[in-house]
Amino acid sequence: MPQVFARYADGTAMLADCPAGDRPGGDAARRAARALAEACEQVGWVYRRLGPADPVTAANVRWLAGYRHPRHLGRAGLAQAVLEAFAERRPMVEGVRAVGDPLEVWPVVFHCLWSGRLGVELGEPLHERVLVGPGRTGSGQEQQATVARQGAGA
Repeated sequence: MPQVFARYADGTAMLADCPAGDRPGGDAARRAARALAEACEQVGWVYRRLGPADPVTAANVRWLAGYRHPRHLGRAGLAQAVLEAFAERRPMVEGVRAVGDPLEVWPVVFHCLWSGRLGVELGEPLHERVLVGPGRTGSGQEQQATVARQGAGA
């Protein structure tokens, strides 16, 4: 079963089991989960067994992950223009059009969503009319952690 480790900005940590299905597994899986929980407790980490991600959320996170590389920030000043366009929540396509050439702007919007600089409800399918606004993080410090927590239902 895949595991994810997260270190939060406050220094705390979590180890999560992320099974592919809802079924709890056999005796060996339950023993392994107990052993992991005990080991995490000993080092001061939180241990959680997460259910499978919502299919829509998982699809959105997979899509946005394709834009995680900083090359998608575009030319100098473009990311700042995107953030300003979404200072107030608005349909994604309206913000994109307000900034400029959609072919240049869409990748920047998706990168800013991935990094948490912009926010969107990940449980709703991404489409041009979905509402986008300021994100949970103003910097790239916790960027992947923000999306990962949303995608994992944390």
